[in-house]
Amino acid sequence: MVKKLNPKDIRLVVLDMAGTTVADGGLVERAFEAAARHLGADPADMIGHVRATMGESKISVFRHLFGDEAKAQQANKAFEAAYAELVDGGSVEALPGARETIEELKAQGRTVVLTTGFARTTQDAILAALGWQDLVPLTLCPADAGGRGRPYPDMVLTAFLRTAAAEGVGQVAVVGDTSYDMLSGVRAGAGLVAGVLTGAHDTEALRSAGATHVLDSVAQLPGVLT
Repeated sequence: MVKKLNPKDIRLVVLDMAGTTVADGGLVERAFEAAARHLGADPADMIGHVRATMGESKISVFRHLFGDEAKAQQANKAFEAAYAELVDGGSVEALPGARETIEELKAQGRTVVLTTGFARTTQDAILAALGWQDLVPLTLCPADAGGRGRPYPDMVLTAFLRTAAAEGVGQVAVVGDTSYDMLSGVRAGAGLVAGVLTGAHDTEALRSAGATHVLDSVAQLPGVLT
């Protein structure tokens, strides 16, 4: 008989960044637009797919949009450069209560890992802009998990293996703002998969993708786990 999860048993919390713990003021769409123009494409033809696939690895999105590996790589580099420039402009900030939530989860004895669909250089730029370089013991991007980002479970499972914080995947919580975050948590077998309404997708999309909980913001998470 499978034991029902007690939220207090969660030992590892895998948190998304943009839209979940980080507010970037629409920089993702602006950087995508810059990348599209760099390749001579019309951003208006692509923005719908970009919005629908928020949370997915950015190189995967470009592969779908351009259908050519060389063009996808060029677009991804242009995206990363544009996003880094926008980050340097001071447009990134922590969502209300995000840092406090992470610190409270740590105080509860849980391990927190931050994940993203961005490349490592972009993730590091965001962490530096927020002063979060030492906030958590591990941060992951798709390249750190073999190259596959969401909706694959690879980053969640990499966090599970590298931290050794949980005895099984049932003691893992995955939290994000997109359906791709929810799918990655479900596919990893996470015991708790929570969607937050501070980012890209609404309650219906999050529930349809497997969310066990839908929260107004990540600030509600410590209460759910206690």
